[in-house]
Amino acid sequence: MAITAQQVKELSQACGFELAGVAPALPSDDFERFETWRAAGFAGEMRYLTDRRGDLRSDPRNLLPEAQCIVCVAKLYNTPHPYSTDLKGSQRGWISRYAWGGDYHDLVRERLELLVQRISEIHREPFTWKICVDTAPLLERSYARAAGLGWIGKNTCLINHEQGSWFFLGELLLSIPLMLDVPPPDRCGTCRRCIDACPTEAIVPNANGEWTLDASLCISYLTIEKRGEIPPGSAERMGNHVFGCDICQEVCPWNGRARASSESMFQPREFAPPLKDLSELTEEEFRSVFRHTPVWRAKYAGFLRNVAISMGNAQDPDLREPLEKLGHHKEESVATAAKHALSVLDNRKHYIQDTQKDVPCISEPG
Repeated sequence: MAITAQQVKELSQACGFELAGVAPALPSDDFERFETWRAAGFAGEMRYLTDRRGDLRSDPRNLLPEAQCIVCVAKLYNTPHPYSTDLKGSQRGWISRYAWGGDYHDLVRERLELLVQRISEIHREPFTWKICVDTAPLLERSYARAAGLGWIGKNTCLINHEQGSWFFLGELLLSIPLMLDVPPPDRCGTCRRCIDACPTEAIVPNANGEWTLDASLCISYLTIEKRGEIPPGSAERMGNHVFGCDICQEVCPWNGRARASSESMFQPREFAPPLKDLSELTEEEFRSVFRHTPVWRAKYAGFLRNVAISMGNAQDPDLREPLEKLGHHKEESVATAAKHALSVLDNRKHYIQDTQKDVPCISEPG
């Protein structure tokens, strides 16, 4: 008996996905925009988007030649904890919401493997399949939109009108022909909260006058993908972000109605950890704490570099001592970031002293 699209969606929800839909396994119209985007240099140093691995995104059948459709799923990772925009403590570092728990790649893949098993129990005919999580060369947001899961917002995140944008995406390429879904309308309208809130002004107009992401300016790119030193002008706009950034999603009105995930793995081990504690992590301790989390991608040196930048941006003299220690770190990018952060603290100290000195003494009248 052939399985239906509705049955696949029901099975997807039973496997723990909040959203599911079906898109055609055909080239996406968005590939041309992707080509223009990477040609403009917006991919920064992410070579996997600009080399042959990027070219593979032209057709999902490069991944499974006999694919007839793509089952697109979304896994909610929101939690009830405050947003980074609510964080008041200047001595705490921000780790992006998606990276608070274990590696989501493992969870999404595990659930998709379960979905394949459930499909095979109903679909009695032979079929082939391929699982993709976000490391696969596939325009996953474009296919998720085609599958009806949401529209792509001005911040380039996939947004669902009922549940917001706090989702991990996954795909299952199938040789089974299924009824296709239709994309929803774009509901961003004239809103530009994400554009105005971005500290590095990374959401920029493209050649067509639409909004796109210059990843080379994005805090997520700078703290995760960028290796070596970060230019001072960009570093000073990173705030207290030590891994990733959530601001464009936090200010999005559609996330005001987003519910929290019940998955325990998405809960933070320590919410907004103190920068001083992070700066004192040895390489072995970093491995122990973050080895099986998304934070591992930043690598030890990159993470400490981000911590040093955040401590400078905090402009708190109590962080001088840990910064001085990082200033002697064997990794040049860490030491350079720490020394620049110390210069920021010194400039702040001199500014305060000068302003206090220039305030005239006003005597009481009479």
